[in-house]
Amino acid sequence: MKALAATVSAVLLGLAAFPAPASAQEDLIFKKSTVWKMLTPDHKLAVYGVDDPVVEGVACHYTVPEKGGVAGMFGVAEEVSEISLACRQIGQIRFKDKTDQGDVVFRERRSLIWKKMQIVRGCDVKRNVLIYMAYSDKLIEGSPQNSTSTVPIMPWGGVGEPAKCADWIK
Repeated sequence: MKALAATVSAVLLGLAAFPAPASAQEDLIFKKSTVWKMLTPDHKLAVYGVDDPVVEGVACHYTVPEKGGVAGMFGVAEEVSEISLACRQIGQIRFKDKTDQGDVVFRERRSLIWKKMQIVRGCDVKRNVLIYMAYSDKLIEGSPQNSTSTVPIMPWGGVGEPAKCADWIK
């Protein structure tokens, strides 16, 4: 039994050693309480905004539940997997660098170790549309919760032809 505990501890420490890839910074827009708790923080829905770090002119907003109670108060609650996502063109779209299909735009842990939420980006070459998908997964068993939003690349402010996402896919 001690050997199993030592092995699990070693694996967890090894996982913590791998840094997450660089991703965008989130901005808290607002939170709304959904379940009142008397002596501990309420359960809430939180809305965050994030700019795509590689594609200028695109912003995404996502909503996630945040647990309150004692576990939420101490930051040890495993958050649920539900995510709502909406992305829009907010200016002229400019690509800063080449990108792969499914590149991570934003990543956040939803529990101490096992669960993370990610927003990834793709390009529908045929329609010249950026596709953003948010999903939550667990290291051990996975999670099918996801949300998708699309951003058609349109002309902005009468400034020439819109960018072609196909030109920026590796």
